[in-house]
Amino acid sequence: MKKVIIASKNPVKIQAAKNGLEQMFPNQEFECMGVSVQSNVSDQPMSDEETFRGAKNRADNAVKTYKDADFYIGIEGGIANIETEMQAFAWVFIKSKEKYGKSRTGTFFLPKQVVDLIKAGKELGEADDIVFKRDNSKQKSGAVGILTGGTINRTGYYTEAVILALIPFKNEDLY
Repeated sequence: MKKVIIASKNPVKIQAAKNGLEQMFPNQEFECMGVSVQSNVSDQPMSDEETFRGAKNRADNAVKTYKDADFYIGIEGGIANIETEMQAFAWVFIKSKEKYGKSRTGTFFLPKQVVDLIKAGKELGEADDIVFKRDNSKQKSGAVGILTGGTINRTGYYTEAVILALIPFKNEDLY
């Protein structure tokens, strides 16, 4: 049984991490625990670099706080301006004692109403809740689920990036 610390209490991130691990290592059992640690970035990361740093910091801070796990997983959602538009994405950073893996989700562009609320100081999840009249959407389908009509939900969106971040662990002789 492999012990895994997911550096978040968000059930979407915990499930995505578990799904990714189980898909990459189907013959292994995992004990996953979500914990609250600091990202040491703003609540709403506003650049690719800041979002990456948040995911890495979450994994690093989990290592410092919780000893003896096999994997530490940080997932950080962020946004970035591209010309006059705003894109959303997330970074995943996974650590073990010997190595690390990292990956980023695909990106999608946010509607103007959501962008205007973010520019006014709201976090993406809060802006989604206001515009789409939802409650706590960031712990459910998220913006990606709302905007795709459920074709892609937030758990699946993060799961793929977790799988990609696990490539160095699946191919140990190459990394």
